[in-house]
Amino acid sequence: MGKLQLYILRQLFWATVAIIVALACIVWLTQSLRFVDMIVSRGLSLTAFISFTLLLLPTFLAIIGPIALFVATLFIYNKMMHDRELVIFSASGLGPGFISRPAILLALVLVVLGYFNTLYLMPTAFREFKDLQRAFRADLSHLFVQEGVFNSIIDGVTVFVRERSGRGRFKGIVVHDERDPEIPVTIMAEQGAILSGNRGSRVVMTKGNRQEVSHKDGRLTLLHFDSYTLDLAALDSGGTTYVREPRERFLHELFLPEPVSGPSANHQRFRMEGLSRLAMPLLYPCFALIALVALLSGGFDRRGHLHRILVAACVVAVVQLGFFGAMSVGTVMPELESLILVLPVAAIAIFAILLVRSGRTMNRRRMPAGPGVPP
Repeated sequence: MGKLQLYILRQLFWATVAIIVALACIVWLTQSLRFVDMIVSRGLSLTAFISFTLLLLPTFLAIIGPIALFVATLFIYNKMMHDRELVIFSASGLGPGFISRPAILLALVLVVLGYFNTLYLMPTAFREFKDLQRAFRADLSHLFVQEGVFNSIIDGVTVFVRERSGRGRFKGIVVHDERDPEIPVTIMAEQGAILSGNRGSRVVMTKGNRQEVSHKDGRLTLLHFDSYTLDLAALDSGGTTYVREPRERFLHELFLPEPVSGPSANHQRFRMEGLSRLAMPLLYPCFALIALVALLSGGFDRRGHLHRILVAACVVAVVQLGFFGAMSVGTVMPELESLILVLPVAAIAIFAILLVRSGRTMNRRRMPAGPGVPP
């Protein structure tokens, strides 16, 4: 690779990195709003909040990476056109094939990194994210920290705490358990404290009562107590086998799921997730070629190339929407599942042919006129 191509490659690389960082920050900030409620009302620590949000970044990168390369390619090559650099290259006999080689090389490198992300980083990070989320939800003690609000900790169990006095101590506790609709239970206590042990967290309540009302005969059973222990771990429904989501699974687990994974409809979701991970990195060369064709297939225009950029952006949007649409269609219609791979491959082939043809056209224009042929 010559110095001119290294010059272009260096600009493309840093522009792509800058755009990826900018887009990742924007997406990270928007997605982190989902966890603000967990901080404000459920006591999620700042460290856990950062861990939750950072574990989602590999999923974001798989989507914003090809878009960042597309934007960087448009920006750098359009800038070089305005600076007349590409005009000089073309006048020196360097065709679109030479000029576009750095962008194609960068796209191929990003394809390799993209497969590393989709096949390893994404399932690893999302699996860790779901494990942390389940552990956070399983530790029901954090739900007692919001004061003056009725907290639905699980289906059928509501908790109210009037005041928190620190060190896991509370005043004015009400627990309403209606998991058995025939015999709802209400526990009220003046004070309580959260204790942790090897068997999980539990609340020890003092000076209260436990009320049961039978819907069959309307009888009220009232029990006054000086001390009552509520096992928080026992409130969890438990006993159910957790089935990992498609995004938590590695490629072999998607195409060869275990029998416990569920009905055949879930199996098709797993297959489409696996196919999408194989197809998603192919969007890097696809989007790069779209940008190159948009800017290099036509001649230099002093009025600018805004119309070409807008057309290229529309084409990228169509390809991106078609990609997600193919994933949805393949989930419902298994016979069309291969569309998710055909779409980026076909787009790469089409725009590669257009780029090659534009190079041949420019070469013919530069050929000197032969004998008897007017220049």
